[in-house]
Amino acid sequence: MRRRTLLAGALAAPALAACDRGGGSDTAASGGRTAISYGIWDVAQAPGMRKIIAAFEREHPDIAVEIQLTPWASYWTTLRTSMRGGTAPDVFWMNAVNIQLYASNSVLEPLGAHIAQDRTPVDRHPKALVELYAYDGEQYGLPKDFDTIGLWYNKELFDKAGVSYPDATWTWDDVRDAARELTDPSARVYGIAAEMDRQRCLYPSIFAAGGQVLRDGRSGYADPEAIDGLRYWTDMVDRGWSPPQSAMAEVTARNLFLSERVAMNHDLSAMASFMHGTPAIKDHGGVAVLPKGRRRATVIHGLANVVSAKSRNKEAAWRFVDFMARKEAAEIQAAGGVTISSYAGTQDTWRASMPEFDLKCFIDMLDYAFPFPRSKNTAVWEDLEYLLLGAPFSGKGGIESAARTLARQMDRALDEERKVGR
Repeated sequence: MRRRTLLAGALAAPALAACDRGGGSDTAASGGRTAISYGIWDVAQAPGMRKIIAAFEREHPDIAVEIQLTPWASYWTTLRTSMRGGTAPDVFWMNAVNIQLYASNSVLEPLGAHIAQDRTPVDRHPKALVELYAYDGEQYGLPKDFDTIGLWYNKELFDKAGVSYPDATWTWDDVRDAARELTDPSARVYGIAAEMDRQRCLYPSIFAAGGQVLRDGRSGYADPEAIDGLRYWTDMVDRGWSPPQSAMAEVTARNLFLSERVAMNHDLSAMASFMHGTPAIKDHGGVAVLPKGRRRATVIHGLANVVSAKSRNKEAAWRFVDFMARKEAAEIQAAGGVTISSYAGTQDTWRASMPEFDLKCFIDMLDYAFPFPRSKNTAVWEDLEYLLLGAPFSGKGGIESAARTLARQMDRALDEERKVGR
């Protein structure tokens, strides 16, 4: 899933800072209960969230929680509008792209004091994920789930080509060899999909090559290691082992994999239930850890629950966020099979829900997972990534020049970000 921005263009901070101070739900629901609202965007997760809410309300009968489901396409725009109007949800989902922007504009409730007082088990969640939702020494969000990236593959296409299945010993060289053997132009089958997707392809390979996306507040794209990570993908496009990015503008890599036109594809752990629901992949699909480059690497991202600083019911909102960060809620979420709960020790339920796949690989990769790169205005330089890397990923060459140009323009965006923050 591509992580979009809350704000259009350079508007950003002033718009958020000008939000009304009212905000939140009505104080009382029917029967004198305190009512709070919960903003989410994924309809597939709504049933699981309702089960968690039911468990929370049994434990806290004086609080009622109402889900506000807004589709991803309009979630951030709707949230910004509701904040300006003082009607934002008391609790809502946050992602890594937007956390620093929201936190720096004082529209999120700091959670550190609450965590200390109630001894919320933050240490039971992956450290890299917890750190994603901290800003300037303060914790603003508590994780609910996480994604890592795996190498999905089609066993039937591998068997047809006589290629052994990927496993934990695979390196980039193994992927290249397999991609060459699996590519069958006569059947219109490619060995792998080198999609220009930052979370699934670009960032994991940059990290695996020993590079960084952000380094000490500057772009890492001009570093030789980062360029090597990008070249890993563009070489496979150039050699015809992957469709060019121009061919995946409408038909995504995921759809090509599901339709059995691509033998290997990087994809999210969150897509496991989707793969499981596709008969061809459920019957002969598999997944393994990402191959090793100079080092092992994947990217971790996940959603967090945050409390609106404008909520009229902060205590009740915190009670709900605290409950969501604990084991009972995590087990309920894991049983739904839609996403991996971030609470340690609850992932086995998720794994068991889809025994056809070796989902343990997504948990194993936590040991070398890199946090999703972010800054205060992440989306500004994210837009530059797709704009400037498109030509090399479409087989037109020039990845070194494109990466260095991206680094220069990205640094200008980061410099502007710092100026605005002063």
